[in-house]
Amino acid sequence: MSLLRDIQNAAIDANMDISVILRKCKVLAARLGNEAFKKWVDQELNGYQNKDTLPNYRILDVNSKGDFIGPAESLKNADIPLACIPKKFREGLDKSYCIQPIAAYESLLKTADGDNLQEQWRADLVAIVGRNIYKNANCLSAWKLIPNASIVSLVEGVRNRILSFVLEIENEAPDAGEASPTTQPISQEKVTQVFNTTIYGNVGNIAEGNQQVTQQVTQTATINVSQNDLESLKKYLLSIGIPRNEIKNLREAINEDSAEEVRKTKSLGLKVLNWIGSIATKIAKGTVSVAQKLSINLITQAILTYYGIK
Repeated sequence: MSLLRDIQNAAIDANMDISVILRKCKVLAARLGNEAFKKWVDQELNGYQNKDTLPNYRILDVNSKGDFIGPAESLKNADIPLACIPKKFREGLDKSYCIQPIAAYESLLKTADGDNLQEQWRADLVAIVGRNIYKNANCLSAWKLIPNASIVSLVEGVRNRILSFVLEIENEAPDAGEASPTTQPISQEKVTQVFNTTIYGNVGNIAEGNQQVTQQVTQTATINVSQNDLESLKKYLLSIGIPRNEIKNLREAINEDSAEEVRKTKSLGLKVLNWIGSIATKIAKGTVSVAQKLSINLITQAILTYYGIK
C-alpha cells in the first residue's frame, strides 16, 4: 500500500489516534521535501510556540462564566457580560487559544465525558475586575467556557485537512509519497499550492453540523436589531423573554447615557452597563427567564448592534 493511501485510510478511521496519522504525515513531508507542510505537521504534533503563530482554526470563540458572592446570596455559574469589563482587560477573554499538541485535545475529548471544558481566568484579573461585574457581588472565580463541540471541531478539522491534502496530492501525482525529495513527480510550487488550499483554506469539517454551529446560528441569526432603532431592540428583547418593565428601564438608561460618547469611545455607557449587570443578575437568579437560556452576551450584542458597535 502506498504512503498516501495509508494516510488516507488512517484519517478515515475514527479509532486511529491523530498523533499516529501526523507521524505518517511527517514521513510524507520528508519525502515531498516541502518545508511548509513539514512545519505544520511538527506544530500539530508538538504544539505551537505562542498564540501569534496559531492558524485561525485553533482560535475558538468562547463565553465566560463565574461564581459570585454578595451580602445576601451567591451566584453560581453566572454569565459574565464582557461589556462590564474595562476595555484594557477584555483582550482575549472572548477567545481560547489552543496552542497545545492536537493529541492533547483529542485526549481531553476522551476524558471530558461530553462536558464543556474550562479555562480559568488569571487570578490577578479576577481580583481587579471582580467587584465590577454584578452589583453588590464579588467574583470568587471566573473561567472561559469552551464548548465540547468546539474541541471536536478542532480535532476533526485537523484530521480532515490531512485527508484533503493527501487526496489532492494523490490526484496530482499518485506516486508522490514513494519518491525522494530529489526525484519528485510533483513540483514544490504545486505542493505548496495544495497545502495552502487544504490546510489553511476553507476545508470542509465534519463537525460543522454539530451542536456548536447550530447554537451559533439559532442565537445570532435572530438578532434583528437595526442601528438607532429602539423599536427593533425592544422587539428583539421581548422575543427572548425580557419583561416590558425591564425594557423600559433600558430605554431610560440609553436616554441618560450620551449616545455621542458611546459611539466615540465604542464602549457602552455607565447606565446601560448597570442595566446589563442588573438583568444578568436576575437571569442568574431565575427571576427573569429568557428563551433557551440565552447568554447575557447576546443581549449585550443586541445593544451594541443598536449603537452600531461591532
